[in-house]
Amino acid sequence: MNLDLKYYAAIFLRRIHYFIIITALVSAAAIAAALLLPSVYQASSTLVVEGSTIPTALAAPTVQTAAMEKLQNIQQKLMTRANLLDIANRMDVFPNIAQMTPDDIVKAMRDGTTILNSANRGEATFMTISFNARSGKAAAAVVNEYMTIILKQDVENQTRSAEDTSEFFKQQVQALGTQMDQISAQILDFQTKNADALPTNLAFHQTQQANLQGKLDAAEQSIKDLQDQKARLIATFNVTGQVANTSTNQTPEAKQLATLNDQLNQAKALFSPTNPKVKLLQAQIAQLEAIVRAQSQNASTSTAPVDPAKSMFDIQIADFDARIKTVTEQRDLLAQQVATLQDRIDRTPANQVSLDAMNRDYQNLQAQYNAAVQKQSLAASAEQTAVLSKGEKITVVDSATVPDQPIKPRRTMIALGGVAAGMALGAAIILLTELLNRSVRRPRDIVKAFGITPIVTIPYLRTPNETIRRRSVFVMLMLVAIIGIPAAMYAVHVFYQPLDILLNRVTSKFGLTI
Repeated sequence: MNLDLKYYAAIFLRRIHYFIIITALVSAAAIAAALLLPSVYQASSTLVVEGSTIPTALAAPTVQTAAMEKLQNIQQKLMTRANLLDIANRMDVFPNIAQMTPDDIVKAMRDGTTILNSANRGEATFMTISFNARSGKAAAAVVNEYMTIILKQDVENQTRSAEDTSEFFKQQVQALGTQMDQISAQILDFQTKNADALPTNLAFHQTQQANLQGKLDAAEQSIKDLQDQKARLIATFNVTGQVANTSTNQTPEAKQLATLNDQLNQAKALFSPTNPKVKLLQAQIAQLEAIVRAQSQNASTSTAPVDPAKSMFDIQIADFDARIKTVTEQRDLLAQQVATLQDRIDRTPANQVSLDAMNRDYQNLQAQYNAAVQKQSLAASAEQTAVLSKGEKITVVDSATVPDQPIKPRRTMIALGGVAAGMALGAAIILLTELLNRSVRRPRDIVKAFGITPIVTIPYLRTPNETIRRRSVFVMLMLVAIIGIPAAMYAVHVFYQPLDILLNRVTSKFGLTI
């Protein structure tokens, strides 16, 4: 494809007024924007999450939060609507803040704030906060206020968490202590009501029961022996009319009385006066003393002849009856004691189950109480660590200072970019116009369209009036581009809304940020 450079150069020169006007329009707008856009200053500060100065083994923290998570939580609380409105109003961040709505203020504060968190494995966790404002002083003031809020919030969070944890375990210790006291009172009340059938006395009761059962068996055997002796005595007397020991001068009661007195003396040396065995011997002795006393009186006052054998038989029968009665009473008392012990032994297993259940509950509470006391001690140490700021905390690495130079706008780049964009747009419009124009404008087009070769071609000649009119329009458009557009932009910037805010609104509708 052969390009006719002379032809295209002629076309460009013919339409150069379009190029100049468009370039002037865009360049004027760009230069006006570069001059009118306010300077933006940026101040920044860096924070770092420092570890605890006290070894964890000595004072373990009660609330553990990852450093990045801590920074994210603080960031969310920092950028709340209330904080941003308060900072903007106190610091007078925006020149026209009185005309701005609360929503506009919050949006402008959030748009001007940049927060970057960095936490690589094995490295410290950093947070960098930057803020853009119309003046360096305002930018530095806002960032420093951010720092103050973050540091204060970190201390409050640490202290509040430690205090809440300590108070929680304190209440838990009190609650567990109260429950332990209640169970202790229940155990004591149960032991008091069932003191005769406690598991700790089971072995003693069983031993005592075995001893009493042996005595009961001995009493049963003694009663049987006495009854057998009495029966043999009666049978012997009925057959022979005689009884043993008739030739002795001392009655059996007197002999038995002497024997019982010896046994009583021995029993008093071993047992207390209230012992059942001592009382039993005393009752037997008193009974035999009455019998011997009666025998002595009868022997001294009787004048009638008495059959010695019959008298001895009656005395021995009475002795057997008294002894059988005494041993029977002793047997009944022993049987009652055995029955009482058996009842205690029978109630002991159920009491054992109840006591085991209460003791198990008490031991569980004791373990929980000990663990809670230990945790309360750790929480108290953590609270003291937080109060003294010896634990994990956020510190400022680099404070914000008032910047000397604005970061934007780059006025030279905007102006040069606008000029370049205007030139490119003007050339593009000329090219687009040429591509869309299908009319015959040169001999080649006549040959191509009609298949004939012209002898000569005469170009279009404008009259002087047409030339003056075109040049007047060109001058007017140039004046509009050079004077009107900057003036209009200045009026909008001053009387309606600053260009930077207006530009931010326009770009935000398209999802763009500048």
